[in-house]
Amino acid sequence: MVDPAITENVIRTRNKLRRDTLVSVLDEFDANIMNLNPQKRAEKYSKMSQTAFSFFRGSAYLFYFDATRHYFPYHTPADRPTWIQGDLHFENFGAFRNESGDIVYDVNDFDEGYVGSYVYDVLRMSVSIALVCRQLGYDREQQLSMMEHYILSYYKQIRCYAEGKENPAKFIMNESNAKGPVRKLLRKLEKRRQGHFLEKVTAVMQSDRVFLENSELAIPSAREQELLEQAWASYQDTLLCCEDDVNHYKIKDIAIKHGSGTASIGLDRYYVLIEGRATGEGEDDLILEVKEVRAPVPAYFLPYTESFWQKFGHQGKRVTTTQQAMHHKADPYLGYLTLDDRDFYVRERSPYKKRLKLENIQSTDDMQKILSTMAQLTAKMHSRADRDVSEGILPYHSEREIYKAMGSKPDAFVQHISRWAYAYTDQVERDYQLFGEWAASFQTAADSAVHEAEADS
Repeated sequence: MVDPAITENVIRTRNKLRRDTLVSVLDEFDANIMNLNPQKRAEKYSKMSQTAFSFFRGSAYLFYFDATRHYFPYHTPADRPTWIQGDLHFENFGAFRNESGDIVYDVNDFDEGYVGSYVYDVLRMSVSIALVCRQLGYDREQQLSMMEHYILSYYKQIRCYAEGKENPAKFIMNESNAKGPVRKLLRKLEKRRQGHFLEKVTAVMQSDRVFLENSELAIPSAREQELLEQAWASYQDTLLCCEDDVNHYKIKDIAIKHGSGTASIGLDRYYVLIEGRATGEGEDDLILEVKEVRAPVPAYFLPYTESFWQKFGHQGKRVTTTQQAMHHKADPYLGYLTLDDRDFYVRERSPYKKRLKLENIQSTDDMQKILSTMAQLTAKMHSRADRDVSEGILPYHSEREIYKAMGSKPDAFVQHISRWAYAYTDQVERDYQLFGEWAASFQTAADSAVHEAEADS
Protein backbone atom coordinates (compact mmCIF):
# COMPACT_ATOMS: atom_id res chain seq x y z
CA MET A 1 0.00 0.00 0.00
CA VAL A 2 1.33 3.45 -0.99
CA ASP A 3 2.05 5.74 1.92
CA PRO A 4 -0.35 8.78 1.55
CA ALA A 5 2.38 11.04 2.89
CA ILE A 6 4.67 10.07 0.00
CA THR A 7 1.93 10.70 -2.56
CA GLU A 8 1.11 14.06 -1.01
CA ASN A 9 4.77 15.06 -1.02
CA VAL A 10 5.16 14.11 -4.69
CA ILE A 11 2.10 16.14 -5.69
CA ARG A 12 3.20 19.13 -3.61
CA THR A 13 6.69 19.09 -5.12
CA ARG A 14 5.38 18.74 -8.68
CA ASN A 15 2.99 21.65 -8.12
CA LYS A 16 5.73 23.81 -6.63
CA LEU A 17 8.09 23.15 -9.55
CA ARG A 18 5.36 23.89 -12.08
CA ARG A 19 4.31 27.02 -10.21
CA ASP A 20 7.91 28.23 -10.14
CA THR A 21 8.17 27.62 -13.89
CA LEU A 22 4.91 29.44 -14.56
CA VAL A 23 5.91 32.46 -12.46
CA SER A 24 9.38 32.60 -14.06
CA VAL A 25 7.85 32.68 -17.56
CA LEU A 26 5.34 35.35 -16.51
CA ASP A 27 8.08 37.46 -14.94
CA GLU A 28 10.32 37.18 -17.99
CA PHE A 29 7.72 38.14 -20.57
CA ASP A 30 5.40 40.49 -18.72
CA ALA A 31 7.96 42.29 -16.56
CA ASN A 32 11.22 42.10 -18.50
CA ILE A 33 10.12 41.96 -22.14
CA MET A 34 6.78 43.80 -22.07
CA ASN A 35 7.96 46.12 -19.26
CA LEU A 36 4.54 46.05 -17.61
CA ASN A 37 4.46 47.78 -14.24
CA PRO A 38 2.78 45.95 -11.31
CA GLN A 39 -0.55 47.74 -11.94
CA LYS A 40 -0.62 46.76 -15.62
CA ARG A 41 0.36 43.22 -14.74
CA ALA A 42 -2.44 43.08 -12.16
CA GLU A 43 -4.87 44.32 -14.84
CA LYS A 44 -3.72 41.64 -17.25
CA TYR A 45 -3.87 38.88 -14.66
CA SER A 46 -7.35 39.94 -13.62
CA LYS A 47 -8.51 39.29 -17.20
CA MET A 48 -6.60 36.03 -17.36
CA SER A 49 -8.24 34.89 -14.12
CA GLN A 50 -11.75 34.87 -15.58
CA THR A 51 -11.62 31.38 -17.14
CA ALA A 52 -9.09 28.72 -18.12
CA PHE A 53 -9.58 29.86 -21.71
CA SER A 54 -8.81 33.49 -20.73
CA PHE A 55 -5.66 32.24 -19.02
CA PHE A 56 -4.69 30.29 -22.14
CA ARG A 57 -5.28 33.36 -24.35
CA GLY A 58 -3.07 35.55 -22.21
CA SER A 59 -0.17 33.12 -21.81
CA ALA A 60 0.90 32.17 -25.33
CA TYR A 61 4.51 32.26 -24.16
CA LEU A 62 3.81 29.42 -21.69
CA PHE A 63 2.27 27.34 -24.48
CA TYR A 64 5.36 27.78 -26.68
CA PHE A 65 7.66 27.15 -23.72
CA ASP A 66 5.97 23.77 -23.26
CA ALA A 67 5.15 22.77 -26.84
CA THR A 68 8.62 23.44 -28.25
CA ARG A 69 10.06 21.04 -25.67
CA HIS A 70 7.87 18.17 -26.86
CA TYR A 71 8.73 15.90 -29.78
CA PHE A 72 6.23 15.82 -32.66
CA PRO A 73 6.92 13.56 -35.66
CA TYR A 74 4.90 15.79 -37.99
CA HIS A 75 6.99 18.94 -38.20
CA THR A 76 8.05 20.20 -41.60
CA PRO A 77 11.88 20.29 -41.99
CA ALA A 78 13.61 23.17 -40.22
CA ASP A 79 14.49 24.71 -43.60
CA ARG A 80 10.85 24.43 -44.76
CA PRO A 81 8.86 26.45 -42.20
CA THR A 82 5.36 27.79 -42.77
CA TRP A 83 4.26 31.36 -42.25
CA ILE A 84 2.08 30.79 -39.17
CA GLN A 85 -0.53 32.94 -37.47
CA GLY A 86 1.29 32.38 -34.16
CA ASP A 87 -1.62 32.72 -31.72
CA LEU A 88 -4.37 30.66 -33.27
CA HIS A 89 -7.37 30.03 -31.05
CA PHE A 90 -11.15 29.87 -31.23
CA GLU A 91 -11.70 33.60 -30.67
CA ASN A 92 -9.22 34.80 -33.28
CA PHE A 93 -11.73 34.16 -36.06
CA GLY A 94 -14.42 36.67 -36.93
CA ALA A 95 -16.36 38.61 -39.53
CA PHE A 96 -15.25 41.84 -41.20
CA ARG A 97 -15.40 43.64 -44.54
CA ASN A 98 -12.65 42.90 -47.05
CA GLU A 99 -11.05 45.03 -49.76
CA SER A 100 -13.88 44.35 -52.21
CA GLY A 101 -16.50 45.48 -49.72
CA ASP A 102 -17.69 41.90 -49.06
CA ILE A 103 -18.46 40.77 -45.53
CA VAL A 104 -16.36 37.66 -44.90
CA TYR A 105 -15.37 35.33 -42.07
CA ASP A 106 -11.67 34.68 -41.52
CA VAL A 107 -8.76 34.81 -39.09
CA ASN A 108 -8.61 38.38 -37.76
CA ASP A 109 -5.47 38.74 -35.62
CA PHE A 110 -1.92 38.58 -36.95
CA ASP A 111 0.12 40.27 -34.21
CA GLU A 112 2.10 37.06 -33.57
CA GLY A 113 2.68 36.12 -37.23
CA TYR A 114 6.03 34.40 -37.76
CA VAL A 115 7.74 31.55 -39.64
CA GLY A 116 7.79 28.12 -38.03
CA SER A 117 6.15 24.72 -38.05
CA TYR A 118 2.45 24.68 -38.95
CA VAL A 119 2.05 22.14 -36.11
CA TYR A 120 2.05 24.91 -33.48
CA ASP A 121 -0.97 26.64 -35.03
CA VAL A 122 -2.88 23.35 -35.23
CA LEU A 123 -1.91 22.42 -31.66
CA ARG A 124 -2.82 25.77 -30.15
CA MET A 125 -6.12 25.83 -32.00
CA SER A 126 -6.91 22.27 -30.86
CA VAL A 127 -6.28 23.11 -27.21
CA SER A 128 -8.56 26.14 -27.50
CA ILE A 129 -11.30 23.91 -28.97
CA ALA A 130 -11.09 21.59 -25.96
CA LEU A 131 -11.26 24.57 -23.57
CA VAL A 132 -14.33 25.98 -25.35
CA CYS A 133 -15.95 22.55 -25.34
CA ARG A 134 -15.40 22.31 -21.58
CA GLN A 135 -17.08 25.69 -21.11
CA LEU A 136 -20.03 24.28 -23.05
CA GLY A 137 -20.16 21.18 -20.84
CA TYR A 138 -18.96 18.64 -23.43
CA ASP A 139 -17.65 15.35 -22.04
CA ARG A 140 -14.28 13.78 -22.87
CA GLU A 141 -15.48 11.90 -25.95
CA GLN A 142 -17.22 14.98 -27.35
CA GLN A 143 -14.11 17.09 -26.81
CA LEU A 144 -11.91 14.56 -28.60
CA SER A 145 -14.48 14.25 -31.37
CA MET A 146 -14.49 18.01 -31.97
CA MET A 147 -10.70 18.27 -31.99
CA GLU A 148 -10.47 15.31 -34.35
CA HIS A 149 -13.07 16.90 -36.63
CA TYR A 150 -11.04 20.13 -36.84
CA ILE A 151 -7.71 18.35 -37.41
CA LEU A 152 -9.10 15.97 -40.04
CA SER A 153 -10.85 18.85 -41.85
CA TYR A 154 -7.54 20.73 -41.87
CA TYR A 155 -5.74 17.66 -43.22
CA LYS A 156 -8.26 17.18 -46.04
CA GLN A 157 -8.11 20.84 -47.08
CA ILE A 158 -4.32 20.86 -47.13
CA ARG A 159 -4.38 17.69 -49.23
CA CYS A 160 -6.73 19.37 -51.72
CA TYR A 161 -4.34 22.27 -52.09
CA ALA A 162 -1.23 20.08 -52.27
CA GLU A 163 -2.79 17.94 -55.01
CA GLY A 164 -3.84 21.03 -56.96
CA LYS A 165 -7.56 20.29 -56.69
CA GLU A 166 -8.31 23.71 -55.19
CA ASN A 167 -6.55 27.08 -55.21
CA PRO A 168 -6.03 28.73 -51.79
CA ALA A 169 -5.64 32.11 -53.49
CA LYS A 170 -9.30 31.95 -54.51
CA PHE A 171 -10.76 30.64 -51.25
CA ILE A 172 -13.09 33.00 -49.43
CA MET A 173 -15.66 32.35 -46.69
CA ASN A 174 -18.76 34.48 -47.21
CA GLU A 175 -22.51 34.04 -46.93
CA SER A 176 -22.70 31.93 -50.09
CA ASN A 177 -20.53 29.07 -48.80
CA ALA A 178 -20.65 29.47 -45.00
CA LYS A 179 -22.76 27.06 -42.94
CA GLY A 180 -24.47 27.00 -39.57
CA PRO A 181 -23.79 29.78 -37.05
CA VAL A 182 -21.13 31.39 -39.27
CA ARG A 183 -23.65 31.84 -42.07
CA LYS A 184 -26.21 33.28 -39.65
CA LEU A 185 -23.61 35.75 -38.38
CA LEU A 186 -22.73 36.92 -41.89
CA ARG A 187 -26.40 37.27 -42.85
CA LYS A 188 -27.04 39.37 -39.77
CA LEU A 189 -24.08 41.64 -40.54
CA GLU A 190 -25.27 42.19 -44.12
CA LYS A 191 -28.10 44.24 -42.59
CA ARG A 192 -25.74 46.40 -40.54
CA ARG A 193 -25.17 49.89 -41.85
CA GLN A 194 -21.74 51.26 -42.72
CA GLY A 195 -22.11 53.95 -40.06
CA HIS A 196 -22.91 51.49 -37.23
CA PHE A 197 -19.56 51.71 -35.42
CA LEU A 198 -18.92 55.31 -36.45
CA GLU A 199 -22.08 56.46 -34.69
CA LYS A 200 -21.17 54.54 -31.53
CA VAL A 201 -17.83 56.26 -30.95
CA THR A 202 -18.16 59.67 -32.66
CA ALA A 203 -20.54 62.61 -32.77
CA VAL A 204 -20.94 65.68 -34.96
CA MET A 205 -19.95 68.84 -33.09
CA GLN A 206 -20.45 72.17 -34.89
CA SER A 207 -20.44 70.38 -38.26
CA ASP A 208 -17.21 68.44 -37.47
CA ARG A 209 -17.24 64.79 -36.51
CA VAL A 210 -15.11 63.99 -33.45
CA PHE A 211 -14.55 61.08 -31.10
CA LEU A 212 -16.66 60.81 -27.96
CA GLU A 213 -14.90 60.65 -24.61
CA ASN A 214 -15.92 57.62 -22.56
CA SER A 215 -14.45 54.76 -20.53
CA GLU A 216 -12.72 53.36 -23.63
CA LEU A 217 -11.74 56.50 -25.55
CA ALA A 218 -9.70 59.46 -24.32
CA ILE A 219 -8.07 62.53 -25.83
CA PRO A 220 -4.36 61.99 -26.53
CA SER A 221 -1.74 64.50 -25.43
CA ALA A 222 -0.66 67.25 -27.82
CA ARG A 223 2.65 65.44 -28.32
CA GLU A 224 0.95 62.16 -29.23
CA GLN A 225 -1.24 63.93 -31.76
CA GLU A 226 1.78 65.67 -33.24
CA LEU A 227 3.73 62.41 -33.54
CA LEU A 228 0.87 60.69 -35.34
CA GLU A 229 0.32 63.57 -37.71
CA GLN A 230 4.03 63.74 -38.54
CA ALA A 231 4.15 59.99 -39.22
CA TRP A 232 0.98 59.91 -41.31
CA ALA A 233 2.71 60.52 -44.64
CA SER A 234 5.11 57.63 -43.98
CA TYR A 235 2.10 55.40 -43.26
CA GLN A 236 0.55 56.29 -46.62
CA ASP A 237 3.84 55.34 -48.31
CA THR A 238 3.45 51.76 -46.97
CA LEU A 239 0.01 51.18 -48.50
CA LEU A 240 -0.13 48.68 -51.35
CA CYS A 241 -2.71 50.79 -53.16
CA CYS A 242 -3.18 54.41 -52.20
CA GLU A 243 -6.21 56.57 -53.06
CA ASP A 244 -5.53 59.36 -55.55
CA ASP A 245 -7.56 61.88 -53.55
CA VAL A 246 -5.10 63.52 -51.16
CA ASN A 247 -7.93 64.39 -48.77
CA HIS A 248 -8.99 60.75 -48.41
CA TYR A 249 -6.47 60.10 -45.58
CA LYS A 250 -6.87 63.51 -43.95
CA ILE A 251 -6.90 63.17 -40.15
CA LYS A 252 -10.03 64.65 -38.61
CA ASP A 253 -9.60 63.48 -35.01
CA ILE A 254 -7.53 61.12 -32.84
CA ALA A 255 -8.40 59.18 -29.69
CA ILE A 256 -6.53 56.84 -27.36
CA LYS A 257 -8.20 53.44 -27.20
CA HIS A 258 -8.39 51.82 -23.76
CA GLY A 259 -9.75 48.39 -22.89
CA SER A 260 -7.25 46.44 -24.97
CA GLY A 261 -7.23 42.68 -25.32
CA THR A 262 -5.48 40.60 -22.67
CA ALA A 263 -2.21 40.11 -24.56
CA SER A 264 -2.16 43.76 -25.70
CA ILE A 265 -2.15 45.36 -22.26
CA GLY A 266 0.78 47.76 -22.03
CA LEU A 267 0.80 48.52 -25.77
CA ASP A 268 -0.54 51.81 -27.09
CA ARG A 269 -3.53 51.87 -29.41
CA TYR A 270 -5.17 54.83 -31.17
CA TYR A 271 -8.28 55.42 -33.22
CA VAL A 272 -7.82 57.85 -36.11
CA LEU A 273 -10.82 59.37 -37.86
CA ILE A 274 -10.11 60.12 -41.51
CA GLU A 275 -12.09 61.84 -44.25
CA GLY A 276 -12.64 58.80 -46.44
CA ARG A 277 -14.72 59.32 -49.54
CA ALA A 278 -16.36 62.49 -48.32
CA THR A 279 -19.92 63.20 -49.40
CA GLY A 280 -20.25 66.50 -47.59
CA GLU A 281 -22.35 64.94 -44.87
CA GLY A 282 -19.65 62.84 -43.27
CA GLU A 283 -21.34 59.43 -43.77
CA ASP A 284 -18.19 57.98 -45.32
CA ASP A 285 -15.74 58.98 -42.61
CA LEU A 286 -13.59 56.00 -41.62
CA ILE A 287 -11.96 54.93 -38.38
CA LEU A 288 -8.47 53.44 -38.55
CA GLU A 289 -6.84 51.62 -35.68
CA VAL A 290 -3.15 52.33 -35.00
CA LYS A 291 -1.80 49.57 -32.77
CA GLU A 292 1.63 49.15 -31.21
CA VAL A 293 3.27 45.78 -31.82
CA ARG A 294 6.42 44.07 -30.66
CA ALA A 295 8.40 40.97 -31.60
CA PRO A 296 6.08 37.95 -31.85
CA VAL A 297 6.00 35.42 -29.01
CA PRO A 298 6.91 32.43 -31.26
CA ALA A 299 10.17 34.18 -32.21
CA TYR A 300 11.50 33.58 -28.70
CA PHE A 301 11.09 29.80 -29.06
CA LEU A 302 11.24 28.84 -32.74
CA PRO A 303 14.38 28.70 -34.92
CA TYR A 304 15.87 32.05 -35.89
CA THR A 305 15.52 32.91 -39.58
CA GLU A 306 17.93 35.65 -40.64
CA SER A 307 16.24 36.37 -43.99
CA PHE A 308 12.91 36.91 -42.24
CA TRP A 309 14.32 39.46 -39.80
CA GLN A 310 16.24 41.28 -42.52
CA LYS A 311 13.01 41.85 -44.40
CA PHE A 312 10.69 42.33 -41.42
CA GLY A 313 12.72 44.22 -38.86
CA HIS A 314 9.80 46.64 -38.53
CA GLN A 315 7.18 44.75 -36.54
CA GLY A 316 4.34 46.68 -38.14
CA LYS A 317 5.52 45.57 -41.56
CA ARG A 318 5.67 41.98 -40.31
CA VAL A 319 2.05 42.08 -39.10
CA THR A 320 0.61 43.77 -42.19
CA THR A 321 2.51 41.49 -44.56
CA THR A 322 1.33 38.45 -42.59
CA GLN A 323 -2.28 39.53 -43.02
CA GLN A 324 -1.82 40.38 -46.68
CA ALA A 325 -0.22 36.98 -47.26
CA MET A 326 -2.94 35.01 -45.46
CA HIS A 327 -6.06 36.86 -46.60
CA HIS A 328 -7.53 36.54 -50.09
CA LYS A 329 -8.40 40.24 -50.17
CA ALA A 330 -6.93 42.12 -47.26
CA ASP A 331 -7.86 45.48 -45.73
CA PRO A 332 -6.74 48.25 -48.16
CA TYR A 333 -5.78 50.44 -45.19
CA LEU A 334 -3.13 48.01 -43.92
CA GLY A 335 0.10 49.86 -43.37
CA TYR A 336 2.64 50.72 -40.71
CA LEU A 337 4.50 53.59 -39.09
CA THR A 338 6.92 54.43 -36.29
CA LEU A 339 6.28 56.62 -33.25
CA ASP A 340 9.12 57.33 -30.82
CA ASP A 341 11.11 54.33 -32.08
CA ARG A 342 8.10 52.06 -31.45
CA ASP A 343 6.52 50.02 -34.23
CA PHE A 344 2.81 50.31 -35.06
CA TYR A 345 0.54 48.92 -37.73
CA VAL A 346 -2.62 50.50 -39.12
CA ARG A 347 -5.86 48.86 -40.22
CA GLU A 348 -9.49 49.82 -40.68
CA ARG A 349 -11.67 49.39 -37.61
CA SER A 350 -14.37 47.59 -39.55
CA PRO A 351 -17.98 48.44 -38.68
CA TYR A 352 -18.72 44.79 -39.49
CA LYS A 353 -16.21 43.32 -37.04
CA LYS A 354 -17.87 40.61 -34.97
CA ARG A 355 -17.10 37.12 -33.72
CA LEU A 356 -19.28 34.20 -32.71
CA LYS A 357 -20.47 33.99 -29.13
CA LEU A 358 -20.75 30.70 -27.27
CA GLU A 359 -24.50 31.15 -26.95
CA ASN A 360 -24.68 30.96 -30.75
CA ILE A 361 -23.53 27.33 -30.54
CA GLN A 362 -26.72 25.39 -29.86
CA SER A 363 -25.62 21.84 -30.69
CA THR A 364 -22.66 19.61 -31.51
CA ASP A 365 -23.73 19.88 -35.16
CA ASP A 366 -23.33 23.67 -34.90
CA MET A 367 -19.88 23.19 -33.40
CA GLN A 368 -18.80 20.81 -36.18
CA LYS A 369 -19.88 23.27 -38.88
CA ILE A 370 -17.95 26.06 -37.15
CA LEU A 371 -14.84 23.90 -36.80
CA SER A 372 -15.03 22.83 -40.45
CA THR A 373 -14.97 26.52 -41.39
CA MET A 374 -12.08 27.29 -39.04
CA ALA A 375 -10.11 24.31 -40.34
CA GLN A 376 -10.59 25.40 -43.95
CA LEU A 377 -9.43 28.91 -43.07
CA THR A 378 -6.38 27.59 -41.19
CA ALA A 379 -5.37 25.48 -44.18
CA LYS A 380 -6.01 28.40 -46.53
CA MET A 381 -3.80 30.83 -44.64
CA HIS A 382 -0.97 28.29 -44.32
CA SER A 383 -1.17 27.54 -48.04
CA ARG A 384 -1.48 31.17 -49.14
CA ALA A 385 1.56 32.23 -47.13
CA ASP A 386 3.85 31.10 -49.94
CA ARG A 387 2.66 33.99 -52.11
CA ASP A 388 6.10 35.49 -51.45
CA VAL A 389 7.91 32.61 -53.19
CA SER A 390 9.17 35.06 -55.79
CA GLU A 391 10.60 37.27 -53.03
CA GLY A 392 12.53 34.44 -51.46
CA ILE A 393 10.83 34.43 -48.05
CA LEU A 394 9.23 31.02 -48.64
CA PRO A 395 10.82 29.68 -51.85
CA TYR A 396 8.60 26.57 -51.90
CA HIS A 397 4.92 25.67 -51.64
CA SER A 398 3.84 25.43 -47.99
CA GLU A 399 0.88 23.12 -48.59
CA ARG A 400 3.09 20.50 -50.26
CA GLU A 401 5.59 20.56 -47.39
CA ILE A 402 2.80 20.34 -44.80
CA TYR A 403 1.05 17.47 -46.58
CA LYS A 404 4.33 15.60 -46.88
CA ALA A 405 4.97 16.10 -43.14
CA MET A 406 1.48 14.93 -42.15
CA GLY A 407 1.79 11.76 -44.23
CA SER A 408 -0.54 10.08 -46.69
CA LYS A 409 -2.80 8.57 -44.01
CA PRO A 410 -4.55 11.00 -41.67
CA ASP A 411 -5.55 8.73 -38.77
CA ALA A 412 -2.19 8.70 -36.98
CA PHE A 413 -1.75 12.45 -37.41
CA VAL A 414 -5.24 13.22 -36.13
CA GLN A 415 -4.88 10.95 -33.13
CA HIS A 416 -1.42 12.18 -32.15
CA ILE A 417 -2.34 15.87 -32.27
CA SER A 418 -5.75 15.49 -30.60
CA ARG A 419 -4.43 13.34 -27.72
CA TRP A 420 -1.56 15.70 -27.02
CA ALA A 421 -3.93 18.67 -27.15
CA TYR A 422 -6.37 16.97 -24.78
CA ALA A 423 -3.61 16.18 -22.29
CA TYR A 424 -2.27 19.71 -22.56
CA THR A 425 -5.76 21.11 -21.93
CA ASP A 426 -5.67 19.25 -18.61
CA GLN A 427 -2.31 20.93 -17.96
CA VAL A 428 -3.80 24.35 -18.80
CA GLU A 429 -6.54 23.80 -16.22
CA ARG A 430 -3.99 22.77 -13.58
CA ASP A 431 -1.87 25.80 -14.48
CA TYR A 432 -4.96 27.99 -14.24
CA GLN A 433 -5.48 26.88 -10.65
CA LEU A 434 -1.85 27.51 -9.74
CA PHE A 435 -1.97 30.85 -11.53
CA GLY A 436 -5.14 31.88 -9.70
CA GLU A 437 -3.53 31.33 -6.30
CA TRP A 438 -0.40 33.23 -7.31
CA ALA A 439 -2.26 36.05 -9.11
CA ALA A 440 -4.34 36.77 -6.01
CA SER A 441 -1.18 37.37 -3.96
CA PHE A 442 0.30 39.44 -6.82
CA GLN A 443 -2.83 41.60 -6.88
CA THR A 444 -2.62 42.16 -3.12
CA ALA A 445 1.02 43.22 -3.39
CA ALA A 446 0.23 45.56 -6.32
CA ASP A 447 -2.63 47.16 -4.37
CA SER A 448 -0.39 47.65 -1.34
CA ALA A 449 2.27 49.34 -3.48
CA VAL A 450 -0.35 51.75 -4.88
CA HIS A 451 -1.62 52.61 -1.40
CA GLU A 452 1.91 53.20 -0.13
CA ALA A 453 2.69 55.45 -3.10
CA GLU A 454 -0.49 57.44 -2.51
CA ALA A 455 0.34 57.78 1.16
CA ASP A 456 3.85 59.01 0.41
CA SER A 457 2.53 61.60 -2.04
